[in-house]
Amino acid sequence: MFENKFDLKDGKLVVAHIIVAFLALLIGGIAGLLQTLVKSGTVKLPYGIGYYELLTAHGVLMAIVFTTYFIIGFLYSGISYTLGGKLLPIVNRMGWLGFGLMTVGTALGVAMVLTGKASVLYTFYAPMKASPYFYIGLALLVVGSWISGWGIFYQLKYWKKTHQGKLSPLFAFMAVITFLMWQIATIGVAAEVLIQLIPWSFGWVETINVMLSRTLFWYFGHPLVYFWLMPAYMCWYVIIPKIIGGKIYSDALARLSFILLLLFSIPVGFHHQLMEPGISSFWKYLQVVLTFMVVVPSLMTAFSLFATFEINGRAKGAKGLFGWIKVMPWKDVRFFAPFLGMLIFIPAGAGGLINASNQMNAVVHNTLWVTGHFHLTVATSVALTFFGITYWLLPAVTGRVLTKRMNKLGIIQTIIWCVGMFFMSGAMHLVGLFGAPRRTAFTTYEGNADAASWMPYYVFMAIGGTVLFIGVLLMVYNVFALLRAPKGVTEYPIGEAMEQAGETPAYLDRWSVWISLSVALILIAYTVPLMDMIMHPGVGSKGFITW
Repeated sequence: MFENKFDLKDGKLVVAHIIVAFLALLIGGIAGLLQTLVKSGTVKLPYGIGYYELLTAHGVLMAIVFTTYFIIGFLYSGISYTLGGKLLPIVNRMGWLGFGLMTVGTALGVAMVLTGKASVLYTFYAPMKASPYFYIGLALLVVGSWISGWGIFYQLKYWKKTHQGKLSPLFAFMAVITFLMWQIATIGVAAEVLIQLIPWSFGWVETINVMLSRTLFWYFGHPLVYFWLMPAYMCWYVIIPKIIGGKIYSDALARLSFILLLLFSIPVGFHHQLMEPGISSFWKYLQVVLTFMVVVPSLMTAFSLFATFEINGRAKGAKGLFGWIKVMPWKDVRFFAPFLGMLIFIPAGAGGLINASNQMNAVVHNTLWVTGHFHLTVATSVALTFFGITYWLLPAVTGRVLTKRMNKLGIIQTIIWCVGMFFMSGAMHLVGLFGAPRRTAFTTYEGNADAASWMPYYVFMAIGGTVLFIGVLLMVYNVFALLRAPKGVTEYPIGEAMEQAGETPAYLDRWSVWISLSVALILIAYTVPLMDMIMHPGVGSKGFITW
């Protein structure tokens, strides 16, 4: 009889989230494969299926559903393990309630997309108008995620109450920061959906303030990127040191980097709207400056990680600047997949600096370069890290073990994913520099010579998409195989900080200070522009259904 270290009741909640996440990955992967084949002119969709239905389904399922479910499942597992060894009964119930609302909302929204009633893409920009039930589904998804987040907050509050004067565990601290950012950021999209889009789509109001709706979306849309990234950072900071047999370089540095991400990831949405009229250049400039401040915690993370690798390597006898490479566990998928995610985040982050720069953004805006950038960040750095987490998370919460065969399949899946993304994202970046637009189906632009020169890149995108879909199938197979793996005990790998790192200052754990600073920065960056959009809304726009 095996005695599992993780509470199996909490494990069921985690597994439910992970299963839905990977089912979303599978359906979104099918839509993504068909997209690339259509865009290259390889296939024509049968049965009246629309290209933009697929594009919307792919974006919503991959960027919102897969990531949100996985993140909540991962964070709930970590707070269960680090804050008392199990979730409080009320927190467990909140987790299931949030899961239920999210699932109802997801099912409703995806049904509207797949039945052709919401082909408005993942950004659902007005004045394109979807069925009101699509927006209701989005609202349920957001509200469900809020309830799950409140559960995390409650668990930490109870732990702090029963551990007076103690610093919160690093994983729990990061989980709360991540969901604080999510709760603050989703206020924007919730306001857009509830106040603007639902009344407009039901016909209760005739027109919509397009500029205001896009601004509210990007108030949420850019922090969404860091909602994806911060759990990956949590793995890199807290989990990977334990897996490689080392220790966290600095607890204080890790906490400070997450605080800075909270402060600078929300008041920066205008850098997605640099090409839009109606926003003063001053406010765009201010938010671009704040955008570049996010580089600081990212560089802090890179420094901390590679310091951890080097110190661990030297402890094992490695010498020289890169000697640590020889002693890393390259044959362990729990390390291999997240490490490749880290490595690929270097060019992904450089691309983000280009997108956030006014002059360079003018060159790549609304081209496939931007799509390629998204696929390097969320679809590679984040996805590979999530895949690596899965190989220990599911065994840990279900009382099973990762076998050598499953580990080998994980290594193969990781390599397949990287090869597919090399072809697809590489082609997107290159053809984007030549001006190829995103959000478009196959077209020759009436035989235009420039458009004809893009076609070889579209073929490479289709090749990459096909390879990636093989990676999706293998990953989904691996997930369900892990649930049937041999029974045993798998450690939940939480790292410890180095003794010589020094004591973490207590002020880093003072939530009121950092929340207040975050709110202040948001008010500075958004109050005047939003008031101007509300006070001078223009004529507004009626809804358009173009499919």
